[in-house]
Amino acid sequence: MTKAMSGQIPVKPSADGIATAARAAKKGKGLPPVHLWNPPFCGDLDMRIARDGTWFYLGTPIGRHELVRLFSSILRKDGDKYFLVTPVELVGITVDDAPFVAVDFEVSGNGEDQILTFTTNVGDEAAAGPDLPIRVERDPETGEPSPYVLIRANLEALIDRKSFYRLVDLGEHQDVDNTSWFGVRSGGAFFPIIPSSELP
Repeated sequence: MTKAMSGQIPVKPSADGIATAARAAKKGKGLPPVHLWNPPFCGDLDMRIARDGTWFYLGTPIGRHELVRLFSSILRKDGDKYFLVTPVELVGITVDDAPFVAVDFEVSGNGEDQILTFTTNVGDEAAAGPDLPIRVERDPETGEPSPYVLIRANLEALIDRKSFYRLVDLGEHQDVDNTSWFGVRSGGAFFPIIPSSELP
């Protein structure tokens, strides 16, 4: 017997329904344990995160920061796909590049003890280190760098231009696999940006 014959009509996922379920599941100030939830896949939602960090629903920007923050707290990446997860449903969304944008960072300590703590457009903070690495991709045609920092479980932030310029100001040279690289240090780890030989 089909769902239609049995009188059960599949409910199409909606942003309102996801938000309601996310609020109901949220306990305390920490992030929800989305890695522990295994709800059924309920289809894709017409929701997109643009490269600049703007969230769109049905083609319209979501203007309420608290709603964007709520959705960002239930975001999960499985493989190459992004989902919003609640205890009762899993819905796919589109992410143009990285789901977050690192809009600022603070520096504490120096030398081997230096720590770079990034803040994202949705208010998350992450101290770069071995578990939350910084990486830089370069466009094969233009050489233009796209720097990222891991914020939490498979979810990265694109480091905005002004923050990247500040990172470059903190850069130093270090040998990696017998090659000199220019990069930055945080949390006891060195993160290469560009081979020293390719610097202007």
